[in-house]
Amino acid sequence: MPDHGELLVIGECVADIVQLPGEAPRVHPGGSPANVAYGLARLGHRTVLLTQLGADDNGRLIRAHLASGGVDVRTDGSATATPSAAVTLDAAGRATYAFDVTWDLSPVAVAPAPAHVHTGSIGAVAAPGSATVLDLVRSARPTATVSYDPNVRPALMGDRATAVRRVEECVALSDLVKASDEDLEWLYPGEGPDRIAERWLGLGPAAVLVTRGGDGALALLPGGPIPVEAPRVEVADTVGAGDAFMSGTLHALAAHGLIGEGARERLRAVDRDAVVDVLRHAVASAAVTVSRAGANPPGAHELRDALAHN
Repeated sequence: MPDHGELLVIGECVADIVQLPGEAPRVHPGGSPANVAYGLARLGHRTVLLTQLGADDNGRLIRAHLASGGVDVRTDGSATATPSAAVTLDAAGRATYAFDVTWDLSPVAVAPAPAHVHTGSIGAVAAPGSATVLDLVRSARPTATVSYDPNVRPALMGDRATAVRRVEECVALSDLVKASDEDLEWLYPGEGPDRIAERWLGLGPAAVLVTRGGDGALALLPGGPIPVEAPRVEVADTVGAGDAFMSGTLHALAAHGLIGEGARERLRAVDRDAVVDVLRHAVASAAVTVSRAGANPPGAHELRDALAHN
């Protein structure tokens, strides 16, 4: 595939400790930004993840997992313990999380300058590390496009008003924002996702993508909404689905020349056909992931096969 430059993902790694009835706990590599980085690398992109990992068993497991997919893992060297989450799955495979997370990322020089920066979830809003994340995003914006996924974790967001302010600060720095309908409902109870997405567009992004689980996704652009249906698959669980959607989105945007230096204005002028193609890649990537256990996004050939059959 063409080389579209290095992608930088900034945010947390989390060891997901999954407990199923009658089984011993299993530890799986997780964390939304880490999942996005892994998905991008599996799709053939040069990807750097700036994160925190402890020198413990969980940290070694996550580092090995990311390296197996081709992710260049960089840390600030300060973490003493790897963040973790106790994960519970319901009968439909939906996950809930109880977190043990510290996020105090220190400033780190990142070279070479990335073509695109993605951030989100805990890393973008949890103090004190979130200040470092936003400073890195601001410094990259002159030569890089930016994407953001709030991936709301209520237990770590603090009070809602403060969380909304932090999320909207991240939205305003971004060219592309992706959020689930559940994220939006927690942030703005009772408001419709279309209305929220339109308001976010006014803060600065070129596009806001809203995921709706099995009902597909919606892109909100200044010219209006563009919906796409989700492929029908048998769901194993939903762990990592939104992250696979995000990596699929960025993969397709890169193929259309819509990330990187000079791409900001092209993204603002994007045509409907390109947006539909991006959404098709995104929902196909998510569909592959939910069809198998855990945050296991597709490689490039798997994504091509999924698109060919939908």
